[in-house]
Amino acid sequence: LVGRQPAHPAPVVEVLLNGQMRKQPAFLEHGADAPPVRPKPMSQEALLGLFSADTVGRNVVLEPATIADMMGRDVMSRIIHGARISLAVALGATVIGSGLGAAVGLACGYLGGWFDLIVQRVSEVMQSLPLLVMAIVMAASLGPSIRNTIIAIAIPLVPTVARVVRSSTLSLREQPFVEAARAVGMGEMRIAVRHVLPNTLAPLIVLATAQLGSAILVEASLSFLGLGVPEPYPSWGRMLSESAAEYVRTAPWLVIFPGLAISMTVFGTNLLGDALRDILDPRQRS
Repeated sequence: LVGRQPAHPAPVVEVLLNGQMRKQPAFLEHGADAPPVRPKPMSQEALLGLFSADTVGRNVVLEPATIADMMGRDVMSRIIHGARISLAVALGATVIGSGLGAAVGLACGYLGGWFDLIVQRVSEVMQSLPLLVMAIVMAASLGPSIRNTIIAIAIPLVPTVARVVRSSTLSLREQPFVEAARAVGMGEMRIAVRHVLPNTLAPLIVLATAQLGSAILVEASLSFLGLGVPEPYPSWGRMLSESAAEYVRTAPWLVIFPGLAISMTVFGTNLLGDALRDILDPRQRS
């Protein structure tokens, strides 16, 4: 085609001009007022032809029916994608809060003295405020982002974990195996990390699973108030805030499905915490 030129190029040019070259899209002809392009509905004969004997064994693709929000976005896709954001924030906050609380509680319970006294007074001040109020204060001061939301939820979780680990450490440091470790010349830090801390993991794991559900609720509350996960990341709480005020009567599914996702996830984490408590607690086994 490159090497040979047509003998009469005029008919080719005329066909192109009279054909697809002259056809312009609707938005070029009418500008911004062009009507939206919609797929043509399938006729009854076309639908019946999909299930005829001629189409058996062929790959027939039908467009599934979707539930969209006020901006035309698929609600189910946003809920599934929002699960990654909400669970990632809750898991990150729980891990950070549990790790910091375990370290502080272990140091307070094993060392004691003035360090334990100061930390306990600070913990009492922090626990005097509800978890959601503390998270709102921190999120408002840090600004809306995924990292700031994790920090705002993780810091209020530290005092509760620290008190649980501290109470376990106070009873474990008087056990005979700790005295035997001191007798053989082990250092205090090594005794605390290798012998005392592993024995506090059972109540710590149970408490962490219980706090995971609270973290999910706090993240949804922060996103509902506009202080949590920002756009364009989908979040269950933000989905509720976008539709609860204006579309709860006309389109209740915009509120029902994100609410069900939050409720079922929190319920599942609570069941997981109860199961782990029954497995790890020796008193529950007997």
